[in-house]
Amino acid sequence: MFWKTRSLEELTPSQWESLCDGCGRCCLIKLEDEDTGEIYFTDIACTLFSAGTCACSDYANRRRRVRDCIGLTPAKVRALAWLPPSCAYRLVAEGRDLAWWHPLVSGSPQTVHEAGVSARGRVRALEKQVRLADYPDHIVKWPRQMPRPRKPKPAAAADASDEL
Repeated sequence: MFWKTRSLEELTPSQWESLCDGCGRCCLIKLEDEDTGEIYFTDIACTLFSAGTCACSDYANRRRRVRDCIGLTPAKVRALAWLPPSCAYRLVAEGRDLAWWHPLVSGSPQTVHEAGVSARGRVRALEKQVRLADYPDHIVKWPRQMPRPRKPKPAAAADASDEL
């Protein structure tokens, strides 16, 4: 439970990487209103986004391949108002605890998907598949909202549904 005892600046590189819950919300394309500065999320993902895993398909080279990919740092976590409210980096920076579905709490990388927190099944297109003029038609609210708490399926019920 290092996230409870260390600040973002004190984390080792492996601890930093493990804070990412794998939801994919930060990989969604965002639009900024030039007049108000308000940020709007879309259901369009970065071209490197893998919809099945909600992960980057070329994480090691993402910032070279995608010019506007932002590498998170403790300072950026505190400055970026668009980070989703469920983002573990944001939660730790604010002195809050991780949710039950976070892999570091649950012990499974699947709980973020099982809890309905991730972008899995919600991405409608990758950025190169949509004309820039059509981006506003893809604005969605769910990435800016804290996920509703959902309890994971009991193991017996989950096993029974797998047999269907």
